[in-house]
Amino acid sequence: MRRPLTLKDHHNEQRIFSARLLVSAVLVMALSAGLAGRMMWLQISQHSRFTTLSDENRVQTQAMSPPRGLITDRNGVILAANRPDFTLELIVEQLPDLDATLNSLGKLVRLDPEDIERFRKRLTSPRRPWDPIPLRGRLSEEEIARLTVNQHRLPGVRVSANAIRHYPFGHLFSHVLGYVNRLNAEDLDAMTLAQQSNYAGTHFYGRSGVERYYEHRLHGQVGYRQVETNARGRILRVLEEQPPVPGENLRLSIDLKVQQAAYDALGDRRGAVVAIDPRDGSVLAFVSRPGFDPNLFVTGISHQDYARYREDHDNPLFNRALQGRYPPGSTFKPFLGIAGLDAGVTDWQRTIFDPGYYQLEGDSHRYRDWKRWGHGRVDLHKAIVESCDTYFYDLGFRLGIARMHDFLSGFSLGEATGIDLFNESTGILPSKEWKRAARGRPWFHGDTINSSIGQGFVLTTPLQLATATAILANDGGQVVPTLAADESHPPLRPDIKLKDPENWHRMERAMSDVVYGNHGTGRSMAENAQYDMGAKSGTAQVFSIGQDETYNEDELAERMLDHALLISFAPVEKPAIAVAVLVENGRHGGSTGGPVARQVMDAWLLNEQGKLDVPAPLARGPAPVGPSQ
Repeated sequence: MRRPLTLKDHHNEQRIFSARLLVSAVLVMALSAGLAGRMMWLQISQHSRFTTLSDENRVQTQAMSPPRGLITDRNGVILAANRPDFTLELIVEQLPDLDATLNSLGKLVRLDPEDIERFRKRLTSPRRPWDPIPLRGRLSEEEIARLTVNQHRLPGVRVSANAIRHYPFGHLFSHVLGYVNRLNAEDLDAMTLAQQSNYAGTHFYGRSGVERYYEHRLHGQVGYRQVETNARGRILRVLEEQPPVPGENLRLSIDLKVQQAAYDALGDRRGAVVAIDPRDGSVLAFVSRPGFDPNLFVTGISHQDYARYREDHDNPLFNRALQGRYPPGSTFKPFLGIAGLDAGVTDWQRTIFDPGYYQLEGDSHRYRDWKRWGHGRVDLHKAIVESCDTYFYDLGFRLGIARMHDFLSGFSLGEATGIDLFNESTGILPSKEWKRAARGRPWFHGDTINSSIGQGFVLTTPLQLATATAILANDGGQVVPTLAADESHPPLRPDIKLKDPENWHRMERAMSDVVYGNHGTGRSMAENAQYDMGAKSGTAQVFSIGQDETYNEDELAERMLDHALLISFAPVEKPAIAVAVLVENGRHGGSTGGPVARQVMDAWLLNEQGKLDVPAPLARGPAPVGPSQ
């Protein structure tokens, strides 16, 4: 059947086409307007923002760590230097897979578990984006070569050359120089914002000793550079640079020759030696033995090395010269003698009879002299030369603890000396108030008697003893021990003015007879001496002995023997060096400490030909840096 024929409605089709065309045109125009508006918004309104984002992708600002200042001795010999070290570093923002990268690196170089542990701690610490994080330092040439060959498949991994601290003399200066090691989050938290900005890009920070005390001078000022990088982070060109300002070189008052003599004289014994120039307070030697190797700490000491130091019974990490507190024993007697003279409770003519002990009236207890049969008739001069305990028991009781404390604190005993080091121990110069506060008990006469021979509650550091000796040798002029050659610290307390200044000279002559007198306890020091010296030996008990017990050192373990102490100065007429020696469990101050002090004084006062040649006081200020020896 044929369909009916229909005619086209051209008018209707034209109307539909026109409507569709209009809608399409409107839609196209709207989309074009939206696109144009979007382009205008991106390129005009957001131009600055996207320019910045683009620059951040290809332009980076990098901090430039300043070279750390060198440390030298008084003659310019380098004690702390900087040397190049090749370090494996990771830029974590460029790593496709951190764990996979660490596994790959572990096949190319040796990575200890502690290296990984330190890296992950640094990774979680606050830091600037794109800053490299050190993974392992001290790379060998072979390790550098393996990393370089595989560089193409290790994005975000680089080997950088950095300057790290090096201590050429190792153990010799460990306790005075201290050491630097890695900057950590705790260090940054303790800084102000300005200080944090100055440590951007810096990896090392002073931890102890001179390195810590003078960190602000040794560090310098950080620099910056703006660089253009490619997609892999490789630097294409430097756009702008502000170079860092190197840290100041620090010249110390210490003399290498004197320091070496003190260290060698102690030998393998535990102890400390401090030598000071009483003319200006310059520290000539500062030794605590045993020491440690500060180089091990710079890039991070291993667990094994640190455990070895920590578990060593000789405690090599402990600074005996600065923090060790020991009874001063008979080295206390010259200072007490000066106190008694100035207070008028004794004089050079007054004598007592020493039967070998001292008793308080109405008390049966006997305070024994080291010489069991006594010294017979004794005056102050003989009491110093022969170290008569009984004389000083009587003198201390007459003087009383209050006057003893007030006068002797002027010698820096029981107080900080003011040395330019942190964490100095103040020791103990006891008083009634101190005992009540520290022990909750009243003061007894027996406490005074024990204190009068440098025992009981009295504790001093080797540094305090050296400072006190320098003040005595300086006729009461205050001395502040100072390590930096260009520093001069004001006295912490006034000079000691005696009613009769001649007592200084008479005490110095008495101490000279300790060395040169027929019955002096320091006679071993005097052999073939090219100069006159004064000294006072002492021993400090490690444990108490009952009144009816006998001290027999042959039956005691080595660490239970008495400590040996000695203070000395020379030349007697115009002292240029004051020395304090401590030898733990050394038994006898004169025979053990005397030779140590003699070697130290010889190193300072004698020239290469072995003749007396007293050096001039230190010329304050920087010195030219000489070769490292």
